[in-house]
Amino acid sequence: MTRILIADDHQLVIDGIKLMLSTEPDLECAGEANDGNRALDMLPELQPDLVILDINMPGLNGIEACRKIRESHPNLRVLILSMLREVSLIKLVLKNGADGYLLKSAGRAEILDAIRKVRDGEKYFSPEVSALVMESLSGARPKASENPFPKLSRREKQVLRMIVDEYTTTEIAEKLFISFGTVETHRRNLLIKLGARNTAGLVRACFEYELLDS
Repeated sequence: MTRILIADDHQLVIDGIKLMLSTEPDLECAGEANDGNRALDMLPELQPDLVILDINMPGLNGIEACRKIRESHPNLRVLILSMLREVSLIKLVLKNGADGYLLKSAGRAEILDAIRKVRDGEKYFSPEVSALVMESLSGARPKASENPFPKLSRREKQVLRMIVDEYTTTEIAEKLFISFGTVETHRRNLLIKLGARNTAGLVRACFEYELLDS
C-alpha cells in the first residue's frame, strides 16, 4: 500500500484526490495539509511514500517545501500538482527536487498513472509541461540579463516597488488601500514567480533583471 500525503490550500482538490484514491487498492491518503509548513510537520509521524504538493500555498510554498523535503527525506517521492504553466516555475521546482509535475487539468487516469510512476521511481510530466520545457530548451539560449520570470501584474509591480523601498506589509496595505492579507498574497505570489526565498531575494531579482523598468 502506497501512503500519500496531499498538500493543497484548496480543500476541494484534497477531497477530490482522496475520493479518487479510496477506490484504488494499492493507494491510500495518509494525511492532508493546507500549507507547506504543516505538510513538513506531518512527515515524521505519517512516514508517507509520496507527497502531492501544490505550488501556491500559504506559509511555505510548494517550491520551498519540495526543497526542504528533499533535504530531510531524500528518498521521499514528490509529485507537484499545479495549475501553473510558467516554464521558469517548472524548471525551478524540478531544480528543487520534484519527481514529477502534473497539471490540475489532468483527468483521473492521468493522475493515477502519474502517482504510480513517481512511486515506482520514474519521472512524470504532463504532456503540456514536457512540451513547454522542450520548447524553451530548443529556443535560443537567453542572455543573462533577460528576464526569465513570468510576467508580473500591475499590482504585483506596485507591491514589489514598495518592498524594494522598504515599506512594511501594513504600510503597503494602507498606501494601496488593500487589506493586509491581500498584500501577503501578492508577496507570496512574487516569491513564487521570482523563485525567491525571502525579501532579500525579491530585491536582488528586481535589480538584476530590472523588473520595475519594463
